[in-house]
Amino acid sequence: MARVGVVGIGHSRFGIREDASLRELAFEAVRSCINDADVPLSDVQSMVVAIASDELSYALQPSAQVGDYIGFHPKPSFRAEAACASGSMAVRAGWMNIASGLADLVLVVGAEKMTEASTPDVTEVLGRAGDFLWEHPFGMTFPGYYAMIARAHMAKYGTTEEQLAAVAVKNHKYGALNPNAHMRKEITLEKAMSSFVVADPLKLFDCCLVSDGAAAILLASEAVAKKLRPDPVWLSGLGLGTGSLALAHREDLTSLEATVEAAGQAYRMAGIGPEDVDVAVVHDCFTIAEIVAYEDLGFCPRGEGGPLVEHGETCIGGRIPVNVDGGLKSKGHPVGATGVAMAVEIVKQLRGQAEEGRQVPQADVGLSHNVGGNGQHTAVHIFTRA
Repeated sequence: MARVGVVGIGHSRFGIREDASLRELAFEAVRSCINDADVPLSDVQSMVVAIASDELSYALQPSAQVGDYIGFHPKPSFRAEAACASGSMAVRAGWMNIASGLADLVLVVGAEKMTEASTPDVTEVLGRAGDFLWEHPFGMTFPGYYAMIARAHMAKYGTTEEQLAAVAVKNHKYGALNPNAHMRKEITLEKAMSSFVVADPLKLFDCCLVSDGAAAILLASEAVAKKLRPDPVWLSGLGLGTGSLALAHREDLTSLEATVEAAGQAYRMAGIGPEDVDVAVVHDCFTIAEIVAYEDLGFCPRGEGGPLVEHGETCIGGRIPVNVDGGLKSKGHPVGATGVAMAVEIVKQLRGQAEEGRQVPQADVGLSHNVGGNGQHTAVHIFTRA
C-alpha cells in the first residue's frame, strides 16, 4: 500500500477566543500549516473539515464557512463528524482520499467555537452524543457517563481518586509549557483533590475544558511528500472501532471496546506493538478516560493504569510519555479540532520540534487516540519517522 505523509502542520491557540470567529480560527491553523509545508493553497487538491456541532456553530453547514473564508472553492471539500472524534475521522478521510488515488495533496482542518454558549448549554448539547432516547432525557451528561466508568474501574481494580488527580497534575505540568494550551498553569495534587465535585467521584480538575480552537495538517502521497520535505512523518497505521450507543448495553464499563478494536487494527497495519510507541496523545476528556486508555491501548495490563500514572511512568523519562502537550485536560478540547490537533502534536514530537521541557527524546513512533462520545467511535493512528 502506498504511503501517506504529513508535510505540513498548523495549530491555533486554544482558549476562550473572543478575538476570533469559527472561520478565523480555522484560517489561523490553515495559514500556519501552509506556511510550514511551504506549499501554496492553490496546489492543494482536496479538503476535509471536522466540525462536531451545528448547534455550537449556529450554522447548518459550518464547514462551508471554512472553505469560503480561506478561498478554497470550487475544489472538493466535505465535512467529517463523529462527535469528539470528528478530527481523527477527517484525518482518516484525508488518508483515504490519497490512498484511493483521488488526490495527491489533501488539507485536513478541525475547528470548533464552543465558548459563545454557556457551560450548561454546552453540557446539554454534548450530552446528546449519548443515547438520546433512553439516557439523555433522564439527565445523563458526559461527566455523569465518565463518573460511572470511574466508579466501575474503582470497584473492579481499586483505582483511587488520587490516581485520577495524578493524571490532571501531569497534564497541567506539560500544558503549562505549551504556548497553544488553554490553561497554562500547573496544579498540585492537593488542589486537584480539594476542588469541587462535578459528578462523583469526578472533581473540577478531573474534567476537560470547553475551548475554542483549530488545527490543520497537510497530507501528501509518497511521491509528493518526498519532493516537499526531506523528513515527512508517515501516517503508517489507522484503526477505527465502534461501541454501543447506550452505556447500559455494555458488558463492562472499565474498558472501551472501540479502543481495543481500533488499536489492534492500527498496530497490525503499522507492523508494531504498544511496546514500540515512544509517545502518545490519548483522549483524556476526563482523567479516568486516560487511565482506561493506557489499558485499552496495551501500555499496561488491566487494572494497572492507576499505578502507571501514579508512579510517573507516563511522564517524559517514564515507560510511555502520554499527553505531554497537556492533553484535553490542560490544552483544551474544541471538539472538532481535537483529533487534528493530536496529529499536529505527534508530528511535532517526531520532528523534534516540541517546546523545551516537553519534547520526548529520540521519538520515532507516535500514537494518537481519539474517542467520539463515550466510546461510540474511536480512532487510533500510528505515525512514524522515516
